[in-house]
Amino acid sequence: MIPQKTVDLILDTARIEDVVSDFVSLKRRGANFVACCPFHNEKTPSFYVSPSKGIFKCFGCGKAGSAVSFVMEHEHVSYVEALRYLAQKYHIEFVEKEETAEEIAARQRSESLLLVSEFAQKFFVESLDTPEGRSLARAYYRRRGLEDQTLAEFGLGWAPADRRAFTKAALAAGYKEEYLVDSGLCVRYDDGSLADRFHERVMFPIHSLSGRVIAFSGRTLRSDDTVAKYVNSPETDIYIKSRNLYGIWLAKSEIAKAGCCYLLEGNVDVVTMHQLGIRNVVASCGTSLTVEQVRMIRKFTENVTVMYDGDAAGIHAALRAIELILAEGLNVKLVLFPDGDDPDSFCRKHTLEEVRAFIASSEQDFLDYMIDRSDPGALRDPIRRANLINNIADTVARIPDAVKRSVFVEAAAAKFAMDPKILFQRITGTREKLRAAQRQEEERARRRQAAELPPLPEDEPYYRETRPDGALESLEENKTVGQAERELLRFILTHGRDILDFDTDSEFYSGSEAEKPTVAEFIRASLEADGSQFYNSIYRNAYDAYFALYDRGESQDDIIRNLLNSGDRRTASLAAQLAIEKYEITVENFARAMTTTSSWLVQYVPKAILSYADRKLEDRLQLLRESLKEAAPEEEAKIMAAIVRLQNAQRNVRVKLGRDRTK
Repeated sequence: MIPQKTVDLILDTARIEDVVSDFVSLKRRGANFVACCPFHNEKTPSFYVSPSKGIFKCFGCGKAGSAVSFVMEHEHVSYVEALRYLAQKYHIEFVEKEETAEEIAARQRSESLLLVSEFAQKFFVESLDTPEGRSLARAYYRRRGLEDQTLAEFGLGWAPADRRAFTKAALAAGYKEEYLVDSGLCVRYDDGSLADRFHERVMFPIHSLSGRVIAFSGRTLRSDDTVAKYVNSPETDIYIKSRNLYGIWLAKSEIAKAGCCYLLEGNVDVVTMHQLGIRNVVASCGTSLTVEQVRMIRKFTENVTVMYDGDAAGIHAALRAIELILAEGLNVKLVLFPDGDDPDSFCRKHTLEEVRAFIASSEQDFLDYMIDRSDPGALRDPIRRANLINNIADTVARIPDAVKRSVFVEAAAAKFAMDPKILFQRITGTREKLRAAQRQEEERARRRQAAELPPLPEDEPYYRETRPDGALESLEENKTVGQAERELLRFILTHGRDILDFDTDSEFYSGSEAEKPTVAEFIRASLEADGSQFYNSIYRNAYDAYFALYDRGESQDDIIRNLLNSGDRRTASLAAQLAIEKYEITVENFARAMTTTSSWLVQYVPKAILSYADRKLEDRLQLLRESLKEAAPEEEAKIMAAIVRLQNAQRNVRVKLGRDRTK
């Protein structure tokens, strides 16, 4: 771990404009700098750098943060790696402090698994040059047209036929049985003996984004149908297949440079295309494409071209991939190779220029692909034609960008000679279903969280009647608990150490200057009085991180600075967004607040707390109403009593907010 003194020195030394200008051409605009955002394509600059605040913010794509988070985001590195980069840039000695026993154990376990995996990769490579390896594995690689340089780049090797060859070599090298099994390289029999998981197979190591060996895929050379064609590593502490892509460590810079990722099905396809000179290629790791894999691609580009086999299974997989890719906001095209060819075989029969030309001429958007891959009779049969159109509309509905959806609707309507309004109606209905499904999932997650809340007191209202009267016009957007939590957190991050100077007629007035609360103290005391904590885990983490620094006596600027440079990227990003965004308030509301920050805060901070209480009460009421539908008769009276109690508490809150005039 890095000593805090070293971290502080790096953060004190690094200048945001200095760091960003290493990657982006900045132009001064007043006290700030502007540029076209490096994280998305744009023609008009919306990327701002504020030297005084030490923050960058793109008002186009929303990315924001500090010098550290900029390096993390731009270079796709971890927090520690970003600090190391800045230390090197500013010639600061980079040392790590002593770890706790638990930290050492966890790190050593992961490192041990990585070391075992890297030993295995070297063992498999060396096995290529045994008589068995040369006659079987190298002969296979030669038949596939793979050169020695390519084998070395990808670390390809051979697992000997002897079921204990690797096990004996690893034990002799001093590796513990525990790590041989936990890495997935060995299996343990009932009698306690070990054997190799991979044997008599050509080996494809799988690397992490940073290039460490984390798993393997072994291909048999036998034609016997009783033998599995591929055997893959099981999931381990260092390898989760749904979160990794084969070849990503070699392809990531090429993907970013080309502005496109070619997504293939097989490991050999990736290796062959890479050798030919097309290096922005990856494949899923022995599994169907996952959301996590799509998001990994999105770190480097927004454009994906799917190159799957043209058989029925390949087409089905491609259609599923389309939905996942579109739903994540990426652009997708597809290439179908001629009958009998896959990327590997096609590349071995053509030159680089011919393959590039073929891809350029064969790329289709998903709309044309779905039409071309459909049953030819579907366009003539009314029912099957309608089903095809509905399938296309349902796919378009997954596109989050409204403009892109509109473009594809117009294109589909033109192809099928129909009114675009009909497609829009279908898409609107599908999007509602998708949102409903998402809300249900969020509701299930919220219920799991709500179930952990402490029970309501039997003898007192859920919310204490200790808030001032008044309207809440500027906070009416708080329609959910999450939005109310965000509003409270915004007050804390922007005005946390500002003093709340209540008027003498306020119930919060204190005659003593020393007893006047800050915004942060007032919000914390109000939440603690009700035993409340944020539902949203990201907001809760940021809240806890803020008060950990606040209680140490840090200034507001230093607290924000620390949050912006947090190793938790979500906390850093949230702090940047809320610290930069200005609170939106109408002219009328601002006039009511007497145009001063102090009078505005004493009016709206309590109302933000009231709004939060109202939303939590409504949330609990909704849960009780739903539980009432399935409650046993003997439970109904108890639930109804709780509902009445909460409704009374909510009415009291809303009277103070000016939303309920019945009292």
